[in-house]
Amino acid sequence: MRRPVLAFFLLLFCLAAHAAERGPADRGPAERGQAERGALFSATFNGHTMLLFGTLHVGQSGFYPLEPRIAQALAAASTLALEIDPAQPRAALQRAVRSHGMLVPGEDDYGAMPSAQKRRLDALILQGGLDAGTVLDYKPVLLATLLALAEYTRQGYRGDWSSEAWLARTARAADVRVLELESLSAQLSLLDRLSVPERWRFLDEMMGAIESGALRSDARAMVQAWSTADRTALDAIAARCEADRSVSGQFVNAVLLKERNRKLADKLVRLLEAEQKTVAAVGVLHLLGTGSVPALLQERGVSIERIY
Repeated sequence: MRRPVLAFFLLLFCLAAHAAERGPADRGPAERGQAERGALFSATFNGHTMLLFGTLHVGQSGFYPLEPRIAQALAAASTLALEIDPAQPRAALQRAVRSHGMLVPGEDDYGAMPSAQKRRLDALILQGGLDAGTVLDYKPVLLATLLALAEYTRQGYRGDWSSEAWLARTARAADVRVLELESLSAQLSLLDRLSVPERWRFLDEMMGAIESGALRSDARAMVQAWSTADRTALDAIAARCEADRSVSGQFVNAVLLKERNRKLADKLVRLLEAEQKTVAAVGVLHLLGTGSVPALLQERGVSIERIY
């Protein structure tokens, strides 16, 4: 899996969450549903239990409903914990983007790009159906993420069919509390952790991945592994990501995964201590590899079983 594609999966949720707010317009083709998806763990601490599910931030209608163990655990839970609540109002996303996603006056903007590269960017913005007058005010990593989201939508993978969207709707229908583990602002603030040159490199890598078809093929591989709960394939994806020693690869592993994993684990331990039965759902790559959320929970004395 190429670096920009991995980063897309990790950074996408703050954007896909807004699409999920509206809910899907229709059910699409006949559902398959009921199959094992992603990765599933059971966490136990002092007689309290938590089902920990690895999500995909985009999806298709045929992925739902999720298999009975997840639906049953959710029905019995007091709380569903998610990275971000998908029912975010548009105003919250707009505030976060204004605070963390906009180019800073005085920094290089897209007019400083080489002319050939700018033409490529303009073509991808047009292909993705994005508003150039708006997105060219965004920081390069945010624009790269929007380009990737547009490409995933073109391939039939939609934010309003994310795992989180289905889980949150199901939880609310059962009067289960939905708890945010992070915030839109916290997620978007990660864009500033790359240096300015690295941000432009990130955008160029994403453009190349879309143009070459690599994003499309990697998306299919990731979605296939998640949708079939292919443990071997998912673990291999996580291992390849962790072995990446490039600048952007190290940023993904150090900041977008491991740093966030520590904070997620701390909050999940507190929830597990406080409530008897809960469900938590975070992006599947947070649950795999070294420094994963399950590994960190084990370090804190939580008993962990990987179900699949």
